[in-house]
Amino acid sequence: MPTKLLLDLGATYSWVNCDDYISSTYQHVPCNSSIANSLSAYGCEDICDGPPGPNCANNSFLFLLDKPLETVDYKKVNSLNDALVDYLALLNNLGSLSSIDNFIFSCARTGFLKGLAKGVTGLASLGNSNLSIPVQISKAFSSSPNCFAMCLSGSISQPGVALFGSKGPYNFLHGIDLSKSLLYTPLIFNPLGRDSDPNTHRLSPEYYVGLTSIKVNGKMVAFNKALLAIDDQSGSGGTRISTLVPYTKLQSSIYKAFTLAFLKEAASSAFNLTTTKPVKPFRVCYPAGAVKTTQMGPAVPIIELVLDRQDVVWKIFGSNSMVRVTKKSVDVWCLGFVDGGIDGPSIMIGGLQLEDNLLQFDLQSKKLGFSSSILSKGTNCADYKFPTRKV
Repeated sequence: MPTKLLLDLGATYSWVNCDDYISSTYQHVPCNSSIANSLSAYGCEDICDGPPGPNCANNSFLFLLDKPLETVDYKKVNSLNDALVDYLALLNNLGSLSSIDNFIFSCARTGFLKGLAKGVTGLASLGNSNLSIPVQISKAFSSSPNCFAMCLSGSISQPGVALFGSKGPYNFLHGIDLSKSLLYTPLIFNPLGRDSDPNTHRLSPEYYVGLTSIKVNGKMVAFNKALLAIDDQSGSGGTRISTLVPYTKLQSSIYKAFTLAFLKEAASSAFNLTTTKPVKPFRVCYPAGAVKTTQMGPAVPIIELVLDRQDVVWKIFGSNSMVRVTKKSVDVWCLGFVDGGIDGPSIMIGGLQLEDNLLQFDLQSKKLGFSSSILSKGTNCADYKFPTRKV
């Protein structure tokens, strides 16, 4: 059954809506089985109090939802859900389907889908976890590297691609292999994950990178660089990559310094832009008619995220920094970054900034490969050459 799932870079395990789950091959995970003993033991459903099915079985291992979605009302949906084992099939590079026989995931109720995109029936775990999709694929196919790549499409109608168990080549149209143009930076893991308590430090399943500075139009943004480190007492701070937030969130003081720097550079003679009334949640907007268009999107100051070395730079052009807002009499381009407050990661790189960028998560070598915008190479994430399906 084709299934649409939300790609989550921070989830420990995958889950699907089991209220509509139809399968003749699924199995529950018995509470004292070897599989259950290898998982974090959250609970056991001794006696099912409803009709038997994917959501209910006697002596069934239960997952406690590890990553609450902000859109879900957890007073109305049970966060304890049955663990299942079933087949997971994915298209391989020969155009046929490869399957994992004993893929472990969790059930969830329909209420968990609140706020997700139309047609999405669950969540695909891409986090740093023994139960994530890339790790389970790596275990099932021992010859494939523990690595995955992701290229989110900037188009609302054309899909991007996620590639598992391969370090390349990543062939896009026009004969472009993007694996050859990646820059690499170490992946960092927060020592104080969500499940940590004062006595047990568990690594976060989320991916962090070591951002050292931000430039706008080649000029350094002045802010407290100590915020870029992960606090070893609270786990706050640092720079995280997220597919769940639509726009990059910046800690309040960083956001203030960053927007002031952007405003100054956008007003310079090179761009000559004057702000107009902003549209929430954005605070910096320009009349659409005043902004020129280029191959890389709106002509605005280039933003540079400088990583572990001065020559390892993630460049953000207009296509990944600006949002077009059109409604009623409003037609503006807005700076697609938002104030993230003072808690949590200092910087959370979000969906808009990831579009048409190829990211390679090498879990074996603990490094991130990134391309910056592939529009500069005359291609985009919707241009991936999918193999012709034979099944």
